Amino acid sequence: MDVLNVLCFFSLCWWSVLSKPTLRKERVHHDPELSRQPHDDNESHQYDHEAFLGKEDAKTFDQLTPEESKDRLGKIVDRIDGDGNGYITTDELNTWIKRVQKRYVYENVAKVWADYDLNKDNKISWEEYKQATYGYYLANPEEFEDATDQFSFKKMLPRDERRFKAADLDGDLAAEREEFTAFLHPEEFDHMKEIVVMETMEDIDKNGDGHVDEDEYIADMFAHEEGGPEPDWVKTERDQFSDFRDLNKDGKMDLEEIRHWILPQDYDHAQAEARHLLYESDTDKDQMLTKEEILENWNMFVGSQATNYGEDLTRNHDEL
Repeated sequence: MDVLNVLCFFSLCWWSVLSKPTLRKERVHHDPELSRQPHDDNESHQYDHEAFLGKEDAKTFDQLTPEESKDRLGKIVDRIDGDGNGYITTDELNTWIKRVQKRYVYENVAKVWADYDLNKDNKISWEEYKQATYGYYLANPEEFEDATDQFSFKKMLPRDERRFKAADLDGDLAAEREEFTAFLHPEEFDHMKEIVVMETMEDIDKNGDGHVDEDEYIADMFAHEEGGPEPDWVKTERDQFSDFRDLNKDGKMDLEEIRHWILPQDYDHAQAEARHLLYESDTDKDQMLTKEEILENWNMFVGSQATNYGEDLTRNHDEL
């Protein structure tokens, strides 16, 4: 990292310390919706298309001929069949749908990959990441002695190392694509949830007692100006803390209560869609899908010029 980047980084950090934000900071992680289309198979399969392909790829398929759509779908089925046994399970469909819905995450990783894979071996070691990110600090630590602790490289480096090791499932200190994606976007991976909870605690727990009290909870969202009134939403959040965040009513949140707050157990839309696609396509009712079964019901999974034309005809007929 060059001097200009370092200076820009600390300028941004210092500004965030000095400024007085009055907007609510969002800590809660929700799974994104699969599609904004109505889920009504009697009218259209557009919801299923966007859930299975992602919104942008669904648009691409809508421009293909039926033959092209089925051909591409067959290739997708081969990718979904992770164990290569010729059968697609609900779990494999679920994994595929969740990956599709997180495509922006993988695209983000692809954009920065070359910046960290310094030896071009298609892995990013901890040493490579540390050098690319903290190299200037490590070579010139005296320049950062007066930096605010919260934003100093001295605090960030061990935190990043801990997160890197949590993402490095095989323990070789070299991250492959999936591992590096988990490192950069831990909120998207189940095995990284503990790290997300821990880092949230460390961010908010200013007195370092291992808990988050009401004032710390509010301070994370709202910097109160001396003598100024609190907005109504802040008062509402104080009620939220006592009524819903502090589950054991001891006046503070522990790690489990932090987890309950920031990682709510939402309805699993991807799992529901995976079960729906399997149920509607499983002609022999063996709780698995073959490629043939999927291709037989291809227009539920993907669109084409023909399906769009048919839906337009149906829609226009209904309007008459």
